[in-house]
Amino acid sequence: MKSLRRTLSFRVPERMGFVNITPEVEAAVAESGVAEGLCLVNAMHITASVFINDDEPGLHEDYKRWLEQLAPFDASPERYHHNRTGEDNGDAHHKRQIMGREVVVAITGGSLDFGPWEQIFYGEFDGRRDKRVLIKIIGE
Repeated sequence: MKSLRRTLSFRVPERMGFVNITPEVEAAVAESGVAEGLCLVNAMHITASVFINDDEPGLHEDYKRWLEQLAPFDASPERYHHNRTGEDNGDAHHKRQIMGREVVVAITGGSLDFGPWEQIFYGEFDGRRDKRVLIKIIGE
């Protein structure tokens, strides 16, 4: 069995943002030489996410608005008990929980086996600092 481990690094300048990482994941799959297998992509930080959806700006704006309604940014310790530890990112932990930690995509014929319009995104909910994403590929 073959395997490959790669990490991607990010510093999103906004507090919340989405980055299409599909080209980087596809490059890792090609580098791995795996024709049939699985590709795991996960955020290595508890205030960031990896998810699959359409690369459509209106949808991304809708996600930002929806997430902000569900878990609004509030640095005070009144809304989020987590902020009583000296942090200001209680909302980011909730947003990550909603959007998910990771995705697993089948590799078929040496390529990511996507449905129509599917792309892989890194979601940042507490930006302006360095973060990483893990790509782990296994198969034959």
